[in-house]
Amino acid sequence: MRLEIKDLHVFYGKIEAIKGISVTVNQGEIVTLIGANGAGKTTMLKTISGLRPVASGQILFDGQDISKVSAHDRVSLGISQAPEGRGIFPGMTVLENLEIGKYFRKERKNEMSEDLEKVYHLFPRLKERATQAGGTLSGGEQQMLAIGRALMARPKVLLLDEPSMGLAPMMIANIFRIITEINQSGTTILLVEQNAQQALQRAHRAYVLETGHVVKEAKASDLLNDPDVKAAYLGTGAAAAH
Repeated sequence: MRLEIKDLHVFYGKIEAIKGISVTVNQGEIVTLIGANGAGKTTMLKTISGLRPVASGQILFDGQDISKVSAHDRVSLGISQAPEGRGIFPGMTVLENLEIGKYFRKERKNEMSEDLEKVYHLFPRLKERATQAGGTLSGGEQQMLAIGRALMARPKVLLLDEPSMGLAPMMIANIFRIITEINQSGTTILLVEQNAQQALQRAHRAYVLETGHVVKEAKASDLLNDPDVKAAYLGTGAAAAH
C-alpha cells in the first residue's frame, strides 16, 4: 500500500490553497504534516479524502489514480478520516456513531463485532459510554469517538486532522500513545497536528508546509533537531501552538 500525492493543486474559489505539493506515505508509516495555520494542511487531508476537488496533479492509492473518485468510494478503497473538530453526531449514541463508520463495508456481522471490540480495547471509555449521546462526552472522549469511528471502516490509511486540538496535556499524551498503537497494529497514518513536538516524536517522516508549499521533507527525528523547525514550531508559548 502506498499513497502518493503528485504536484497537487487545490483552490478555494480563486485562491490557490495547495500549490504543487508532492507527498508520499509508505505502508506502515506515520507521516506528519506540520506548519502554521493556513499552510494548507487540512486542505490536503480533505482533498485526499475526496472532500475538495483536485484542480491538477494526482492522488495515487495502491498505484490507482483516485483524483476523481468520490469520497465514499475512497472509504471503500481504504482511506478514512477523523476530521478536525471531530465531526461526531451529537444526538446519536456512542455506539450509533461507531456504527456509522462501517456504513460502506460489506463484511459479515461477526467481523463488525470484532472491529467494535478492537475499538473498545483501544478506547475503554467508549465502551463505558456506549449508550450515551455523543454530544455529552468530554472533548477527549469525542476525539476518541472520532478516531474509533474512522477505524470502523478498516482503513489502510487513517487520516488524522489535529487530534490533540483543545485537549488537556494528559489526554494529549494518551491520544498519541493510542495513535502509535494503531500504527503498530498495521494501519498507516497521515497526521496533521498543531503539536509539532508530539507529532515529530511519533512519526517516521515529516513534511513542513508553508503557504501551500512543501519547504522541508525529512525523517521526523531529523526535523526535531532542525534549527529552523525548532524556532518556528518547537519553541515555547505561541510558537508551539502552531
